This record gives sequence, structure tokens and C-alpha cells, in this order.
Amino acid sequence: MARREPIFNVPAAVVGVLALLAGVHLLRQVLSPESDAIMVLSLAFIPARYSGMAADLPGGALASVTSFLTHALVHADATHLTFNGAWLLAFGGAIALRAGGARFLAFAAATAVVGALAFWALNPGLLAPVVGASGAVAGLMGGTMRFLFQALDRGGLRELRENPRNIPLMSLADTLRDRRVRLSSAVFLLLNVLAMYGIGTGGAQGPIAWEAHIGGYLAGLFGYGFFDRPGRRAEVDGEPSH
Repeated sequence: MARREPIFNVPAAVVGVLALLAGVHLLRQVLSPESDAIMVLSLAFIPARYSGMAADLPGGALASVTSFLTHALVHADATHLTFNGAWLLAFGGAIALRAGGARFLAFAAATAVVGALAFWALNPGLLAPVVGASGAVAGLMGGTMRFLFQALDRGGLRELRENPRNIPLMSLADTLRDRRVRLSSAVFLLLNVLAMYGIGTGGAQGPIAWEAHIGGYLAGLFGYGFFDRPGRRAEVDGEPSH
């Protein structure tokens, strides 16, 4: 008798994050415009907080600490949320199935923080708020690069769903030598450069925080090995680079 596979294999941790993001967005819909603005600004990452304005902004000094993470919980609109949610399903699902829920959450949080730090470094003192899980999603994409092409070489995308823990993790050196990773990274960087000029943003409202995207992606690409399950850090020796 053939083994029946679930149509969807979404880890509970990913479902929980999606539910949290949707819940925050739904809550905003029932708030008054004034309360919604206060909530958004309290959660958003605002570089000006670190230039002496923390006490003058919603959230106060506490938000100077929490907004490195909380900015990822709130989205500009339903389109922004849907786009990030779709990519979270794709890349977050692969990470969570492989590394487990706790490591997935820690990795996503770490890349969100690095994305915010990258934005701050390039925009010190900026008063404009940054919202959305895009930095974390980019980090999950970067982390997936460390084993995505090994899965494709061993059986296709099906391997990511059925046997993610059996896919060898590429060493960082092999990752950087792999032509497919370099090409994927180049395309990602190009899309973000174009977004700086409003090209390919899909009608998104407001400027794109490309700095956070790139910071999160590089954090994921370079740092995923620290979050992977022990025993899955096998280097791929003797195989040609692509």
C-alpha cells in the first residue's frame, strides 16, 4: 500500500509565526487611526531612536531595544504581509523542517536583528520607520542557499520536504565557490538595487528597506551553520563547484 503524504508539510513554528503576523495586522484594522499609528511606531525600527530621539518617539526607551525584533511583526499593508508570508512559507518551512522549530525561530530573529542593524548603519539618524519581516525572510533565503542546491542534486525540491535533515550542509567555502549560489545571490542583490529606484517593487507603498534585505540575506548565508542541527554540517568535498 502506497504511503500517503500530506499535501502541505508546514512546520508548527512557521504556522505560528504566520498566525502572529496575521493577528497583528488584523488588530490594526480595528484600532482607531491614532492608536494604529502609535502601535506601528512603537513596534517599528527607527534609526532616530539612537540619535537622542528615543524619548520623543512612541515606545520610548524600551522600543530602542525591542524594535530590533518587533519591526518584523507589523506590515505596511495586506500586500506586504502576503508577499512576506509566501516567502516565509517557502524558505522558513525548509529551515524549520531541517533545523527544528526552536532553531528556526532563533535564526529568523537573528537575521531580523542584523537586517535592522544594517539599515541603521547606512541610515543613522533617519526618522522614517522600518516595518516588515523582509529582513528575516531574506535571512531565511540566505540560509537555505547552504543546502538548497545539494537537495536539487540529490532528488529535487522533494528532498526539502521529505528528507531535509539528510541533506549535507555545504561548508561556507563551498557555498561561496558554487556558481549557482553566486548567481542566485547576484540576482537577489540586483533586485534590491533596482528597488532603490522603485523598479520591480510591485506597487509597494513607500521606499523599500533594501539595506535590511541585504543585511538579513548575508547574515543568513554566512551564519546559518551556527543554527543548523549538530551532525548536519558535513562539508561537500570532492564534488565539482557549479
